[in-house]
Amino acid sequence: MSVETITLGCRLNFAESETIARSAPADEDWVVVNSCAVTNEAVRQTRQAIRRAHRMRPSAKILVTGCAAELEPETFATMAGVRRVVGNASKLSSFGANDVMAPSGFQGHVRSFVAVQTGCDHRCTFCSIWRARGPSISLPFERVRDAVRREIDRGAKEIVLTGVDITDYDGGLGTLCQRLLAAEPRLKRLRLSSLDGVEIDEPLFELIAGEPRLLPHFHLSLQAGDDLILKRMKRRHSRADAVRTVERIKAARADATIGADLIAGFPTETEEMSLNSLKLLDDCDVVAAHIFPFSPRPNTPAARMPQLPREPVKARAARLRQAAAQRRSRWLDSLIGTFQPVLIENHGRGHADNFAPILVEGAERGAVLHARIIHRDADQLVGVAA
Repeated sequence: MSVETITLGCRLNFAESETIARSAPADEDWVVVNSCAVTNEAVRQTRQAIRRAHRMRPSAKILVTGCAAELEPETFATMAGVRRVVGNASKLSSFGANDVMAPSGFQGHVRSFVAVQTGCDHRCTFCSIWRARGPSISLPFERVRDAVRREIDRGAKEIVLTGVDITDYDGGLGTLCQRLLAAEPRLKRLRLSSLDGVEIDEPLFELIAGEPRLLPHFHLSLQAGDDLILKRMKRRHSRADAVRTVERIKAARADATIGADLIAGFPTETEEMSLNSLKLLDDCDVVAAHIFPFSPRPNTPAARMPQLPREPVKARAARLRQAAAQRRSRWLDSLIGTFQPVLIENHGRGHADNFAPILVEGAERGAVLHARIIHRDADQLVGVAA
């Protein structure tokens, strides 16, 4: 008997799945599918994961939870093998964890995600996650600190702070990071999940400028590069705001790299508006882009706006992906011949501080070493220990 977790979507989901796996009784035969609802494709993949789990383990009881289960419980309740459908508020307590905000990382992993916040108080017109997760709730500092200490005790070498909207952390994300780094001297590598650039506070900019333990890769929720589309998305930043944020990060930290989320084909988007998003890749020096073709989520304002035909949406997403891939290739090539600090995560593979993927053959799991980059193999750099 065992409890298997299958996780889709965000890093917060992965942290919560690990809490479930640790808390569940060992004598029960369950498969927990922790779902995502950020796009229609994510919901489709959730259904696919349930069917596969039932096919592979027909005797297991399947529990479906997460954002898709919260928003569309009836979709999953009648699927073969599904015994229970549980919303986000009860996902952890279903298997004995104390509450939905119990932070956790990955047991035995050298990089560990720790949840510091959940929920969202904003109402972007394309998004249903605020309905699935509820209002923004921050974990008290003491519980975050204790969770980080537990992960380090378990062998984590890098901590990633995660949540739905971590820049909305009560008291400020930068202040939280400052307190964590002061309270836990063993925390040598601190990384942040997706950031809302308009919410980056002054203490965080201070850390970017002067704290080497805060790793220099920053993933920003940009979404679009056209002001009218940003307004229709109900984002709280302009294109110029995004560019200024990146300029400030790079002025503070020369080795900083930028990732970004971008949506292609938002309702009413013209070709000129689409090109403004394309140009944002260069203007914000994005080297790690997550590109999403717009898909209308049920009961959202964007679903009621005039929709574009699917073909131009797919074509614009493909164009963005191609441009982003070319930028990323050039960036990886620029690192050949350099020396990069890298944390080895598994089978010689790991990530540099700037989040470039690196393979160092024979390197020991958990090692933090300097690698001389000798060549690139597809989307991975290959190095030798210096």
